[in-house]
Amino acid sequence: MAGMQSLVQCYSSKLLTPLWSWAVNNPTEAPLVNQTVKTGSAASGDDLVWYFSQVKGTMDDEVSDPDIISTVEFNHDGELLATGDKGGRVVIFQREPSTKASGSRSSEYNVYSTFQSHEPEFDYLKSLEIEEKINKIRWLSQRNQAHFLLSTNDKTVKLWKVSEREKQAVGFNLRDEDGQLHAGLRPRSLIVPHYEPMELMIEASPKKVFANAHMYHINSISVNSDDETYLSADDLRINLWNLEITDRSFNIVDIKPENMENLTEVITAAEYHPRECHTFVYSSSKGTIRLCDMREAALCDKHAKIFEEPEDPNSRSFFSEIISSISDVKFSHSGRYMITRDYLSINVWDLNMESKPVESFQVHEYLKSKLCSLYENDCIFDKFECCWNGTDSAIMTGSYNNFFRVFDCNSKKDVTLEASRENSRQRAQLKSKKVSQGGKRKKDEVSVDSLDFNRKILHTAWHPKDKIIAVAATNNLYIFDSNNP
Repeated sequence: MAGMQSLVQCYSSKLLTPLWSWAVNNPTEAPLVNQTVKTGSAASGDDLVWYFSQVKGTMDDEVSDPDIISTVEFNHDGELLATGDKGGRVVIFQREPSTKASGSRSSEYNVYSTFQSHEPEFDYLKSLEIEEKINKIRWLSQRNQAHFLLSTNDKTVKLWKVSEREKQAVGFNLRDEDGQLHAGLRPRSLIVPHYEPMELMIEASPKKVFANAHMYHINSISVNSDDETYLSADDLRINLWNLEITDRSFNIVDIKPENMENLTEVITAAEYHPRECHTFVYSSSKGTIRLCDMREAALCDKHAKIFEEPEDPNSRSFFSEIISSISDVKFSHSGRYMITRDYLSINVWDLNMESKPVESFQVHEYLKSKLCSLYENDCIFDKFECCWNGTDSAIMTGSYNNFFRVFDCNSKKDVTLEASRENSRQRAQLKSKKVSQGGKRKKDEVSVDSLDFNRKILHTAWHPKDKIIAVAATNNLYIFDSNNP
């Protein structure tokens, strides 16, 4: 971001010695932290076989930065799918209705509404540019015909109302249809105004603006299960908001040290429990996840539980602290488990067991040999998201070369798939991809040296009820389904 680096990179560069210095002083150290659990090979299954449905976006070779998708989110019933981009725009897609021939629901989504959520701003006190990029979108539970969603950039959260209008009022006495006053102020006869049908219009209007509460960049927003409050988290603080009150919030977590020279970690993600309105978790750049209970104290300085996998000191390396930073945390729909994503792996945690994850899946183990180059081009700081399917039986996350991974929690099997226009034939089955780490490469394998690190899947979303997934690849939105053609 112009004028300021992310706090994560700032504190990391301050704590860690230069790469060449570390290599000289530690020539016999292991290259990185070992991951203990490996996944099985790909196999056919409900969550491992996917078919192409559609792709949204342009095919331009040179993609402008404002068009890059920065977040993807289904609403609670999956009928709407929202995307935000670096240009501050929010695009909402609506699922197509049932087809008369088959009677089954279509997995295709068409544009429902597009609006500008955030504009670029400038903080004159800090001489800092504030980007319009949409960091997160979160839907509120639907209570009437209208839809409500929260969107945030680095500093400001906005509440939007998206509604339909199919009728208009006509027959005014003193004004015409354009709202202009009639020439004669006294009409010859009184007319009773009435509503008439009109072409369907989708209106997006800002209802609330929650601003001036964060000194650092907002990385997470999460709506509480009570549908009355939500939290917003930046690098050092987490604030609690009431959806009806915009001029004040309550600070519930503050890890800012008195002396910033003593800064050792930053907050990377935060999320409310899906059922218990008093419980939330937040992750840190040290690889820890803290669960807090707001019933214990107004300021959650002391956590109720801490989830942290012990590190083997013999396997510590220069990259250990960087790759252990958690980029995303998501509760399961049942609330019993949660998944966390670090740079190389994705872990499944049981809330009743803090000592270690119940499952650990490798996402791109073949990148262990590429950490030096990934550090030099800053890709090692990429923040990958993760998500559950609707039944909590499978999880998904992204990788490089437009690859994304799907893991079956029951069978422990996995598959690597690619979001590409080359395989965008309607109802075409996605082929499993394999990456060769060296030596003789098989026909269907991709060499690790040929991976394109500029093509990355950072944002993914899974339909809450059906077998439909949405994957953001740069400026394109891919939609796949697992229903048999």
